[in-house]
Amino acid sequence: MKKLNVVKVGGNIIEKEEDLQAFLDAFAALPEPKILVHGGGKLATQLAERLDIPVQMTNGRRITDAETVEVITMVYGGKVNKSIVAGLQARDCNAIGFSGADGNTILSVKRPVKDIDYGFVGDVIAVDSTMIANLLSIGITPAFCAITHDGKGQLLNTNADTIACELAIGLSEKYEVTLNYCFEKAGVLLDVNDDNSVVKDINSEKYTQLLNDKIIADGMLPKLENCFYALKGGVHQVQLGKPEMLKNTITNFTTLRL
Repeated sequence: MKKLNVVKVGGNIIEKEEDLQAFLDAFAALPEPKILVHGGGKLATQLAERLDIPVQMTNGRRITDAETVEVITMVYGGKVNKSIVAGLQARDCNAIGFSGADGNTILSVKRPVKDIDYGFVGDVIAVDSTMIANLLSIGITPAFCAITHDGKGQLLNTNADTIACELAIGLSEKYEVTLNYCFEKAGVLLDVNDDNSVVKDINSEKYTQLLNDKIIADGMLPKLENCFYALKGGVHQVQLGKPEMLKNTITNFTTLRL
């Protein structure tokens, strides 16, 4: 079975030009086929503040009202996505920018209101793996922003980690998929302030132990939940760490398997 890399790049890398360029170097050097997924939350916040649009966050998640949908569309689907695509073209990686609405690739439903009304936030329900595989087969690299749609004309703000996870699962019947989460840390750390404290291999048993020891908490918790959800959905393996792991120039990163 042919191998596929699905790579999600973190927001802290995107907002620092030097780090973004180094990431694009590493991603472009990966052999095809490959898929890139990105967000851009901090840049969206900056634009919202410039436009005097209130930024509402709850438990680290953005409340997305109608004005905020416009902002994230401009930032995620516009400035960030097209800059990334242009950067990849400069590196001879033939990329096309996508939201979930493009080609009807990722369909979502608006998140139901429970304790909190998140507004126009999407939960993924379907990925068109055939459409994406057709693009990959002719050498196209899709670059997805963190926007999906509901099939009725409404764009939805959707977590980029989740999009990467759902794409990886959707394509796992056609490829041996490695899901890569690239961010500013070296992986899952025993000490968040020490990049040398990486937990290099995590299986289900080790994951449970780290949870019980409260090593995994805060923002890393939903990320690892996504990782094991992907593995249970058929993804071959998941890697977390700095972009250098894509180039195999470091050994200090985390690999997750069931």
